[in-house]
Amino acid sequence: MLTKFEYLPDESRIWIYQANRKLADDEVRFIKEKTAVFLENWTAHGQDLEAGFEIKYNRFIIIGLNQQNASASGCSIDASVKFMQSIEKELGVDLLDKMNVTFYNGEFIAHKSLLDFKKMAKARSISKDTVVFNNLVTTKAEYLSSWEVPAKDSWHSRFIS
Repeated sequence: MLTKFEYLPDESRIWIYQANRKLADDEVRFIKEKTAVFLENWTAHGQDLEAGFEIKYNRFIIIGLNQQNASASGCSIDASVKFMQSIEKELGVDLLDKMNVTFYNGEFIAHKSLLDFKKMAKARSISKDTVVFNNLVTTKAEYLSSWEVPAKDSWHSRFIS
């Protein structure tokens, strides 16, 4: 069951998929249409899942699930991953590689491999104050408060001296 993302409670579970490039506006429209249909029909053990989504900066797809009514099962999570894989294939974009880091480079959003991010940290091209996207947040409350944070306040801090 599709609901507006802003109506989901703060305890809702969150999944963040980051694109390896900025998505064109027509690609964002395509993703919105496909995601709305997927979430409208998303179930766990025959029970409708109350979920919403938003797309930020033409780069991130954020899916939220209200687990107060029904929780995602292994099969329903697998279905969502397969859905994201279909988007990847259709648009020729990478959404599932967790070994990439996205951060602000001035006013622009940069996307680098973890290895390149480590090299940039060692070369001091980025600092503990560089704002990173912490895609490991798991609830809507964490997403709203701790998604865009200085590297020093995220798991990225281990790479910055």
